[in-house]
Amino acid sequence: MPERLTEMLMDTWTPLVILWITVLPSIYMAPMNQSQVLPTGSSSGLKRLTEEQRVLNRSKRGWVWNQMFVLEEFSGPEPILVGRLHTDLDPGSSKIKYILSGDGAGTIFVINDKTGDIHAMKRLDREEKAEYTLTAQAVDRDTNKPLEPPSEFIIKVQDINDNAPEFVDGPYHATVPEMSVVGTFVTKVTATDADDPVYGNSAKLVYSILEGQPYFSIEPHTAIIKTALPNMDREAKEEYFVVIQAKDMGGHMGGLSGTTTVTITLTDVNDNPPKFAQSLYHFSVMEDVALGEPIGRVKANDLDIGENAKSSYEIIEGDGMDIFEITTDAQTQDGIIRVRKPLDFETKKSYTLKVEAANIHIDPRFISGGPFKDTATVKIVVEDADEPPVFSSPTYLLEVHENAAINSVIGQVTAHDPDVSSSPIRFSIDRHTDLDRQFNINADDGKITLATPLDRETNMWHNITIVATETRNHSQVSRLPVAIKVLDVNDNAPEFASEHEAFLCENGKPGQIIQIVSAVDKDDPKNGHYFLYSLLPEMVNNPNFTIKKNEDNTLSILAKHSGFSRQKQEVYLLPIIISDSGNPPMSSTSTLTIRVCGCSSDGIVQSCNVEAYVLPIGLSMGALIAILACIILLLVIVVLFVTLRRHKNEPLIIKDDEDVRENIIRYDDEGGGEEDTEAFDIATLQNPDGINGFLPRKDIKPDLQFMPR
Repeated sequence: MPERLTEMLMDTWTPLVILWITVLPSIYMAPMNQSQVLPTGSSSGLKRLTEEQRVLNRSKRGWVWNQMFVLEEFSGPEPILVGRLHTDLDPGSSKIKYILSGDGAGTIFVINDKTGDIHAMKRLDREEKAEYTLTAQAVDRDTNKPLEPPSEFIIKVQDINDNAPEFVDGPYHATVPEMSVVGTFVTKVTATDADDPVYGNSAKLVYSILEGQPYFSIEPHTAIIKTALPNMDREAKEEYFVVIQAKDMGGHMGGLSGTTTVTITLTDVNDNPPKFAQSLYHFSVMEDVALGEPIGRVKANDLDIGENAKSSYEIIEGDGMDIFEITTDAQTQDGIIRVRKPLDFETKKSYTLKVEAANIHIDPRFISGGPFKDTATVKIVVEDADEPPVFSSPTYLLEVHENAAINSVIGQVTAHDPDVSSSPIRFSIDRHTDLDRQFNINADDGKITLATPLDRETNMWHNITIVATETRNHSQVSRLPVAIKVLDVNDNAPEFASEHEAFLCENGKPGQIIQIVSAVDKDDPKNGHYFLYSLLPEMVNNPNFTIKKNEDNTLSILAKHSGFSRQKQEVYLLPIIISDSGNPPMSSTSTLTIRVCGCSSDGIVQSCNVEAYVLPIGLSMGALIAILACIILLLVIVVLFVTLRRHKNEPLIIKDDEDVRENIIRYDDEGGGEEDTEAFDIATLQNPDGINGFLPRKDIKPDLQFMPR
């Protein structure tokens, strides 16, 4: 068998020079579960390996030629011999030079270039680097020419148990509900070991509990922590401190270990009912306390926390169930007792209530443990307070006729002091609600009287405030609104709803309705208005017009004949008497103005003035005045234009015959007579402008022209 293996290797490696590796027996024999180095090109080396294989009974293991092994953390006084490179071409004359290259060559691994021995110069740590890939080659020492192709091989660092397990995520925190059954899952921890998990048991971990028993247990291989004790009560102990150990080498002697802590907190469940701190509570309250005001607090304590400790309160029995109410304070979980209805010391002086507190959230697992509720008794004493007067009625509505006499009694209000002392009451009117002082009140008996006349048509309602004051304590005051309704009496006569003016066409026909009029009455009878219309007695036989009552309480005016003329009579006045149905009845006379107008054939009014007869057809007086004004304006414009033209044609140059030689200049000096011819210059007298050396020219027009006057 060895010879056959040698032949196979020789057939496989055809180079003339064969490199083989010799490994120290103590080195490659130590890790028997690893692949060993297979020497190449040497039958003796192969024989030695075969003998060792036969001794170790490893006949089924495959051998890999291109691997070397070295133990990590191995240290000694000298470098560690990892293996040896050798070729059959080396006769021992030192003509062959061995060269090593690759990972760590020259620093970590050094080769003896003569013998081919490879040494590890440093301590190796598999956790830092598990293997190194190197290349070996044999060259001629003199020429450095390669004697064979380079051969690549691997040096693997074999693991030793030099790393303790570590809990990377520790310390741990976990929770589990209180009262859980045995075996309830709590949490899972995980430890890691940097050693090789493939080699031996260096990374095989086993978990155990060092502290925390007998409450919890841990699975040795899965590291799952579970409860080991039933019915653990959070109210007794809430937090547990557990120490977990992880040990390698399968937990055997000599293994390394690491620990972590797990803080386990029991979460609350509703396993405790609420409990009142005392079975009887006493409270006192003044009878004048405001509605909704709290008068006391009760408290049911619950050993649970959070939602499990929330309780609701309810009044389940007592003589004040409709007088008081109880609510829950969301912050303190107290029961707050409040007043729902007014209290009266004189009516009832004390109340007894039975209050119940019950959990809101009940866990069905613990329902058999008993009712999650508790009861307590509350006694409330009502104390007397000085109360203001109380009116016999909360509101008053009084009625009075508008023609009621002054000082007549309209109505009466009453009030009393509810206190035991029963102080007398005095009444008054708040004058801010009766600025016109139309009413008075008797201070002793509360009778309201009329002070000034009333008019329903002016103000139908009066709202005043009555003030009741205790005579012994003026600070105790009550106020009450009183509404006074003024009732109607028939004191107003009906009249036309508006000023009517009727128009009658000259071409109208007999019986034609001229106008429909309506009437109004300020009074307000219960059965509504009903008016009667009539003409004055002296006009009952009016030859021109007649009246007709309509069903809708209006009146129609009709013409008796045709042929009305504006020239004959332009306006007619028709007095009409309007009466109501009151008791006593009231009436008034209103006059209707009827104007005669010219109308079209369709009955449309066109003109109602007499002047229309003298005007052209289709033109009114206003249109004629406008036309006349335009004509006058045109005439004025023409006259002005002609005048301006005339003045424009007059010459501006002074003619010779218009010379002003006749102008006389008067001096007060007395002349010398006819013989004095040298005293004055006759030329100056004839032309005064020449004095200053300026003589006007008459042959041209002047630059400055004056408008003729």
